[in-house]
Amino acid sequence: MGWFDRLKAGLGKTSVRITGGIGNLFTGKRRLDAATLEELEEVLITADMGVSTAAKITAALAKTRFDQEVSNEDVRETFAADITAILEPVAKPLEIRAELKPHVILVCGVNGSGKTTTIGKLAKQYSEQGKKVMLAAGDTFRAAAIEQLQVWGERTGVPVIARDIGADAAGLAYDAMEQARDAGVDVLLIDTAGRLQNKSHLMEELEKIVRVIKKVNADAPHDVILVLDATVGQNAHAQVETFKQAVNVTGLVMTKLDGTAKGGVVVALADKFGLPVHAIGVGEGADDLRPFAARDFACNLLGLDA
Repeated sequence: MGWFDRLKAGLGKTSVRITGGIGNLFTGKRRLDAATLEELEEVLITADMGVSTAAKITAALAKTRFDQEVSNEDVRETFAADITAILEPVAKPLEIRAELKPHVILVCGVNGSGKTTTIGKLAKQYSEQGKKVMLAAGDTFRAAAIEQLQVWGERTGVPVIARDIGADAAGLAYDAMEQARDAGVDVLLIDTAGRLQNKSHLMEELEKIVRVIKKVNADAPHDVILVLDATVGQNAHAQVETFKQAVNVTGLVMTKLDGTAKGGVVVALADKFGLPVHAIGVGEGADDLRPFAARDFACNLLGLDA
């Protein structure tokens, strides 16, 4: 199965919600009046596209087609074009800069977001590209996170810097920075703890990790990636706000799109925050995390061929 088809399957639940909703409104051609527009807006909101983004997309349709006869196909094609326009500015693959040695990527996100798995998948992909990779198990509060990263390390032949549970995460990050620099590593991926229950504690720890990293290299971390679980829908907005306050989030990775009908949240986040979406995940395999392509995503949401 090619990536477009895997993406299509992964976004199936969200697509069914949107295309089914539009299909229920348009069995044949129908005049686009205010009531129909309101119902279309509701369809987009049910896929977690958010009120303001849904209103923006339906307003764009009204601008060109209001009071005209339109079909299901017309609506889906127009929506796909407008969603592509929202997503294109944020569809930016993560570029590893060879001259940095190491290119330092700090990865954050709440527990269960798929953060540690994402790090493992990225490590595998970079290793296969011939890059020298190192991992730092900076989520020192969860034994499972440390073990999970070590399993990925063994699987990919990548060294993992780890300490005992409860060890100082900032100290570990400092050691990892020095070891990565001395070993001539291309990419250093640093995991972090993901507790959101006590925001102030989390923020202080993240800020401390960044301060310590900067002692070794003032320009690092070069990327701060926030991993978001698409199944949380609109809650993703609050997570972006919280982590942005703590650290300068530079980009997003969306996971678990295959497990939800809330995939529209990607569009809402792009519209609101404008943060680069580096990659999306639609499955468990290492190859199921791929760079984000705006048009492919929009077409699959609306059940169209690219």
